[in-house]
Order: sequence, then C-alpha cells, then structure tokens
Amino acid sequence: MSRVERATRSSRIGVALVTAALVVLALAPFWGDRQTLRLLAEMLTFVALASLWNLLAGYAGLVSVGQQAFVGLGGYLLFALAILLEVHPIAAILIAGPIGALVAVPVALLIFRLRGAYFAIGTWVVAEVFRLLASQISVLGGGSGTSLPAAVVVAMAPNRQMREFEIYWLALALTAIVLGAIVALLRSRHGLALTAIRDNEQAAQSNGIDVWRIKFIVYVLTAFATSMIGALIFLQKLRISPDTAFSVNDWTAFVIFITVIGGIGRIEGPIIGTIIFFMLRQTLADLGSLYLLMMGAVAIAVMLWAPKGLWGIFAERLGWQAMPLRRHLMLEETVGKP
Repeated sequence: MSRVERATRSSRIGVALVTAALVVLALAPFWGDRQTLRLLAEMLTFVALASLWNLLAGYAGLVSVGQQAFVGLGGYLLFALAILLEVHPIAAILIAGPIGALVAVPVALLIFRLRGAYFAIGTWVVAEVFRLLASQISVLGGGSGTSLPAAVVVAMAPNRQMREFEIYWLALALTAIVLGAIVALLRSRHGLALTAIRDNEQAAQSNGIDVWRIKFIVYVLTAFATSMIGALIFLQKLRISPDTAFSVNDWTAFVIFITVIGGIGRIEGPIIGTIIFFMLRQTLADLGSLYLLMMGAVAIAVMLWAPKGLWGIFAERLGWQAMPLRRHLMLEETVGKP
C-alpha cells in the first residue's frame, strides 16, 4: 500500500523553528532597542518583497524588473489617503492593497502581450510612467515629494515608542501573512499548476492548464501585497518622493539580488537571501562605491557556482525543507498479507 504525505521529519522541524522565530520576533519590542526594531522591520519588508518577486519569477515565470511601480503606488496611496482624506495610516495601508490590485488589472492586460525580455522591459517602462505621473501631483509635492504631517503621525499612537512598536508589529504581521498566503497557494491545486508552468509551460498548457489565467491571478495578487508593503515602507520613512518611491535599485535590483543568492523558486530562499544581504550591507556600507561592486561580485559568484542559490545547495545535499510543499509517496509494508 502507499499514501501521499506532504510533511517530512525535516519539514516538521522547519515549521517548529519558524514558529519559534515568529514568537521571538513578536517579542522583539521587549528585548530590542529602537535601532534594532527599525532594522528588523526593514528586513521583514524585504523578505516580503523578495518572496513576492520569487512567486512571480520563480514559479509563474514572470521576470519583472518593475515591481517598484507597486511599491511607489502603495506609498503614494498612503500619503494621499492620510493627507487628503484624513484616513488613519494603518487603514490606508489596508486600502492600498485593493487599489493596487485594481491598477494591476489593466497593467497586466497590457504587458502580458509581451514575452521574455520584452516583458521585463515593459514592466520597467510601466514603473517609469508611474514615476512621471507621481511627479506631476503637485498636492503631494510634485517632483520634490512631501512628508507626513505631524498630526497624522501622532494619530497612530500617543508616543513615539508605541508608534515604533505598531510599525514593527505591522511589518511582522504583513510579512507573516504574505509568506503564509504564498505557502497556502503553492500547496493548493493552483500551486501544482504553477509548478507545472515553471517546469515546462508548453507541456502544462497542453495538459489543460490555463497558463494565462494563472499568471494573471499571480500578478494581480502580487501587486495587491506589494502595494501594502510599499505603503508600510513609506510609513516608516515618513517622507516620499517620486525618485525614492519608484527606485529600481532599492525595490527591484536589491530584491532580485536577495532572491538569486538565497535561492529562486524556493520559499526559504528570500529569507536566507535577506539575512545575507543585510549582513553584507552592514559590513560593506562604509566602503562607498565599492559596496555595490562587491555586492555585484557576490551575486555573480553565486550565479556561477550555485545557480539554484545558497539554500538550493543546502536543500539538495541534505534533502531538507523548512516548508512542506512537495508531496512524498510513502510505501507501507504489508506484513503477513499475501
């Protein structure tokens, strides 16, 4: 007899470790100082952004270099809702998600006509259009940008410490929700379709999978979450401008770097990649322009010697996965039966 199982001993250990890490991170305001909380919150937002880009490129095969479009869109929606409509900042973050998804629908209908490198360039062009449009919004500072009014900031919490706690816990909650939603998606029948598309798109289509529909859903859902993360990022910064909101370096190049060195097409890859990225940044940031050159050298070395990423090498050699996504066929011995 045989049965299909998702979880293995290694994945059960991995889930336990992830749960323990979430508990430790949730208690960070009680053991970390303000600088530590800000660094952890920034790391969490990059984990979320990299995980969403990994879902796009690593599973759906949509290599986008324009995700900064939705990061910036989320940031500007936060400022517009908070300043012009007096919406509470946390409510504005939640509203930014659905609006980002709605904007992604016509964008997807346009750029899905492109393939390969043309698709990647198309996403970047869309992001540049968003940046140019944002620079024309005079009520939000035009090309020079604007800051959140003090009244909006104070409305979040009565004191600065509680605001820091709220922003950190919100970053942790959004990141946990993003990772949980991605795991749930990949464990569903749509996840099987994504795996088939990743392995061989033509074969998946010939077997009855609606490739265009699956990619469209993933793109819109990614825009939904990316817009919320973008709103949170600029709530942390308290200031926004077109160049920072739609920066290809900050919100796409670094995200791609994180995913590639961690392991593209694996849930754990963006987490490992984010840790390595911040370790390198904290170590090399004082080197000036050499910092980016050394980061590039690390990325090239990993792509040459570990094309599946650092976590990919670890997982293949030890057969270990933290998140149980794959199905395993378990053979049961039938003792005493003919």
